[in-house]
Amino acid sequence: MSQTPYQSIDVSAEKSTDVVWHLTSVSHDERAKLNGHSAAVLWFTGLSGSGKSTVANAVDKMLYDLGCKTYVLDGDNVRHGLNGDLGFSDTDRVENIRRIGEVSKLFVDAGLIVSTAFISPFLQDREMVRSQLNQGQFIEVFIDTPITICEQRDPKGLYKKARAGEIKHFTGIDSDYDIPLTPEIHVKTAEKDIEACAKQVINYLIANHYITTSL
Repeated sequence: MSQTPYQSIDVSAEKSTDVVWHLTSVSHDERAKLNGHSAAVLWFTGLSGSGKSTVANAVDKMLYDLGCKTYVLDGDNVRHGLNGDLGFSDTDRVENIRRIGEVSKLFVDAGLIVSTAFISPFLQDREMVRSQLNQGQFIEVFIDTPITICEQRDPKGLYKKARAGEIKHFTGIDSDYDIPLTPEIHVKTAEKDIEACAKQVINYLIANHYITTSL
């Protein structure tokens, strides 16, 4: 396992001491009850080209069809706005995940099932997000696709550029990826089609009583 640079970053260093948490009139439990399902983060992690975004969006559509309140936080989309100031160094990757973890907590508090599709290469950082949520609210979904398959797919041409030295700090090439040790859901996209992969996630949510309906 690689050593994440997160340990060298003091995220509290610039926090204001003059802010107080404001309690809301509507609780998390009341929002979840209104939505009709439990809230959670489906944390999709895997190499570039593994199918994270594709599976996450397929799951989101299935949940939508079941009447669930959901949202997808996609790695590329978030870097167009909230995280547009970050690069791809290890330190920036850590900050990228820290911010997404905080945003995910807000969606969970609102009673939603939020899917996050990020490489999130460092195990320590994924566990950091897990630790900030209540038991059962963080569901790690390992999109386990061999790098050889990811390179064959190479939907954005990134592996080709990384191999040519045009992209630095590329996960799986010259930057480490910590394989999830005990993910709640282990999806192998090289062995199943997208619908079957998405249904595997949905079936987990049903079996563990996050949702009560089925496709």
